[in-house]
Amino acid sequence: MEENSYPQKLLAEVLGTATLVFIGVGSVPATLIIGGDAPFTMAQLGIISFAFAMAVVAMIYAIGHISGCQINPAITLALAATKQMPWRQVPGYLGAQVLGAVIGALAIIGVLGKQAVTVGLGIASYAAPVGVGQAFFAETIGTFLLAFVVFGAIDRRAPSGFAGLAIGLAVFAIIIPIAPATGASINPARTFGPMLVGELFGGTVHWEQLPVYLVAEVAGAVLAGFAYAALNARRSSAAVLTPEPVTERAAS
Repeated sequence: MEENSYPQKLLAEVLGTATLVFIGVGSVPATLIIGGDAPFTMAQLGIISFAFAMAVVAMIYAIGHISGCQINPAITLALAATKQMPWRQVPGYLGAQVLGAVIGALAIIGVLGKQAVTVGLGIASYAAPVGVGQAFFAETIGTFLLAFVVFGAIDRRAPSGFAGLAIGLAVFAIIIPIAPATGASINPARTFGPMLVGELFGGTVHWEQLPVYLVAEVAGAVLAGFAYAALNARRSSAAVLTPEPVTERAAS
């Protein structure tokens, strides 16, 4: 089967990440705008988690067969670190994902207006009593769990046709316990894009927190990649982890 060109893959990553940010991150200001001054509830967190999950599921089945639908720099780096994709493709993927996140954040403001910035634009951050160590651990464990599910879902031995659903459900579940601590970014592009756009439109941005998110997320994903590889270290060479796109697995 013919493979899509590298530019096509990058464009798919731009569109996929933009969609993730617009729908997932956009659900945060949308919820706060509709809720007004009412206290934030678990039901609202559930809706936000669901929005993120559905965006991920939709994009996996829409562009997974084109680019792999990584839409997360931490996942890209973990795949490269475990030799599931060539390092030469990594810079382009990372750039496309960050660009997509910025476009998605701009689209939120285009739809919801400046009020989206006023209520925080869904920018991931943490505040007392959550400290640097706790935030770092939260993002590390959250991204670890996400990446671990991704590696398992794209393994050719995994049940056919369920990769998108498995990853989407993982996103939904992970956000629930992590969001109260850090906003559950678990994605460097999702972290940076809204921060940059929030800064451009006069929002409150805690740039000193950015390294905590980026390092924790990349570390969590890479650790998950090596952990999954370790679980399969004794397999025969005929059953090695496959780098084929997620939706090729899901549609087979």
